[in-house]
Amino acid sequence: MNGKRILIIEDEVSISDIVKFNLVKEGYEVETAYDGEEGLKKALGADFDLILLDIMLPHVDGFQVCRKVRETSNVPIIMVTAKEEEVDKVLGLELGADDYLTKPFGMRELIARVKANIRRTEFLSDSGDGGTKVSNYGNITIDMTKYEIRKNDKPLELTLREFELLKYLAEQENQVFSREQLLEEVWGYEYYGDIRTVDVTIRRLREKVEDDPSEPKYIRTKRGIGYYFRRP
Repeated sequence: MNGKRILIIEDEVSISDIVKFNLVKEGYEVETAYDGEEGLKKALGADFDLILLDIMLPHVDGFQVCRKVRETSNVPIIMVTAKEEEVDKVLGLELGADDYLTKPFGMRELIARVKANIRRTEFLSDSGDGGTKVSNYGNITIDMTKYEIRKNDKPLELTLREFELLKYLAEQENQVFSREQLLEEVWGYEYYGDIRTVDVTIRRLREKVEDDPSEPKYIRTKRGIGYYFRRP
């Protein structure tokens, strides 16, 4: 066992069982829930290192579960969509999910995504050791000790992935990164990534960081290339 705990919220028992079997083989401790109500209760009642969350659930759907969990926790959430439906993916990311999988998915892809999301969370935790680490970028302050970003000395409510993306861009100010580079460096995987994930997260960040998201001053776009951070 590697000490990491995963919660699977999936109403299709056959899928839940095979996913649990493969995650346990990788050394994870796994709990399951077969509807949204049960899943939300478990998610809020115990500490997990990652939640694998289906969208189409009885009683309470995955979007509502994600929204409720995000009110109190930054645990990595991978949402599972039943089809290649962009609106579901975008809505999941808008609600604070870190990643998504589309059914049917292979176990290699699932394991890669799980490991990548947990690994990035561990990296952030390790980065917070060793005393206070605060960086200032104009009126934006990044506090690695508290995992907090403040604007004009007021805290911003960011998901863990949003926090890490802004931190990554800000620490390499004025350097332009492609979407593929950001997927690899921030999300922690290359082949299985979808660049729309980056675009949605950038949009969420701009809505929280910028005075006018339609005219961003901090998180800039280099047309045809990617994104970069610049002090206004």
